[in-house]
Amino acid sequence: MIMPNIGAFIAWGLITALFIPTGWLPNESLAQMVDPIIRILLPVLIAYTGGRMVHGQRGAVVGAVAVMGVVVGTESPMFLGAMIIGPLTALILKYVDKFTEQRTKAGFEMLVDNFSAGIVGGAMAIVGYYAIGPIVQAVTTAAGNAVEWLISNNLLPIASVLIEPAKVLFLNNAINHGVLSPLGVAEAAESGKSILFMLESNPGPGLGLLLAFLLFGPRAMRPTTPPPP
Repeated sequence: MIMPNIGAFIAWGLITALFIPTGWLPNESLAQMVDPIIRILLPVLIAYTGGRMVHGQRGAVVGAVAVMGVVVGTESPMFLGAMIIGPLTALILKYVDKFTEQRTKAGFEMLVDNFSAGIVGGAMAIVGYYAIGPIVQAVTTAAGNAVEWLISNNLLPIASVLIEPAKVLFLNNAINHGVLSPLGVAEAAESGKSILFMLESNPGPGLGLLLAFLLFGPRAMRPTTPPPP
């Protein structure tokens, strides 16, 4: 869901770096694009892509509609909310389509398809506003408070204690794009930079673990440690 939209993230990053008050070419008018892109456009693109992966173009459309409930119902960038509600809404529509396709009379397919998509998308937007958005907001706020505490106490490297096991469990993208990126984006919008973008991508802790395993791990298991290229 994230990778196909990296170009949009880069475009936002360039606009932010150039035109915010602390940017290279401060411009109050152009800087007005920063907040709508990060709060609306990027979550919609993520939800659209997630919905398309699950149920094609129809899933993409309802995913984009549904994510608006999450966007409007919260104040922080809803990347994680978009990654949840986009595919979920598309999956619901997929099952609705399976239910209706055998029960729709010839000539009414377009009418039924359009109304079912509208009903599912609108209903999930309401669910996103009242349920998914607040839950994700609470999770993001808690994560932000934890990261802020680590930064204020000069303990940021301890974050790797959580990030590195997540990489083993293939949850690194969820942590990076769902938690660290929204927090980093909020910081970057204010100050033009954020160290949070570098936490998940930092190879140092992983290299340290591999070296420790290679040098001090069980002798029989040491050959399984990948050597450096």
